[in-house]
Amino acid sequence: MRVLITGARGQLGLALQDALAPTGATIDAQDLPDLDISSHESVEGWFDAHEPYDVVFNCAAFTNVDGCETDFAAAFAANALGPMNLARACAGTGATLVHVSTDYVFPGSEPGARVESDVPAPISAYGRSKLAGEGLALACNPRTHVVRTAWLYGEGRNFVRTMLSLADRFDEVTVVDDQVGNPTYAVDLAHELVRIAQTSDYGVWHCTNEGTCSWADLAQETFVLAGLPTKVRRCTSAEWKAMHPESADRPAFSSLENARLEATIGNQMRPWREALAEYLGAAGQGA
Repeated sequence: MRVLITGARGQLGLALQDALAPTGATIDAQDLPDLDISSHESVEGWFDAHEPYDVVFNCAAFTNVDGCETDFAAAFAANALGPMNLARACAGTGATLVHVSTDYVFPGSEPGARVESDVPAPISAYGRSKLAGEGLALACNPRTHVVRTAWLYGEGRNFVRTMLSLADRFDEVTVVDDQVGNPTYAVDLAHELVRIAQTSDYGVWHCTNEGTCSWADLAQETFVLAGLPTKVRRCTSAEWKAMHPESADRPAFSSLENARLEATIGNQMRPWREALAEYLGAAGQGA
């Protein structure tokens, strides 16, 4: 099997390389500046210059939620035109596309977990650009899996590492407590993406670690598992917005349910606390 990974230096791209290594696949791991998925010419030139791929995993994205508000053109290029370019190239060569999307396609106005059939209605520029990418990818290649995930952490910059860094400098950190979702370990997601890629049941999937918490809960659990005395001061989204008026709106309830996994190939995603403990232990931060 020949595999292309875009966004290969990101958290999920790195985890995917590790997950695919035991399969014996030939892995082509690419990132900027060599492959710019937002450029039709770059993608077409790349596919023309290489042997056909069996599967393309798109992990490339503009994920700065606040930055998307101030530069929607860049967000749309990476998060919408990029998946479209890859989907077209995959369609032309018969490849399967596994495109990673986000819980932020939902408005988060209703409590409870969203399933794949729920209607998206993003409230941020990031969410709108990612939803556009979903639709364009599915329209341009019938062999497309769109996999929505949430609150990702792994090797690289992420919320958990930010909390650990803040704990080195402060006795207390302020974290939003009225936005809830599913913290997801990139290693766990990568293994599930490999399983999804092997099916012909194309369409939209949800894939997160099990269980729901707030950002403040995640920060608190990080400090507990790392054996740190740092305290969490919980605040509301309105209070955070008042302190950071430039920040984008985020959904209050962005929890996802892995309904399609459960109904098809089986849901192997573990509880989020268990995954977080392993992550912190691997990073030398376990208590």
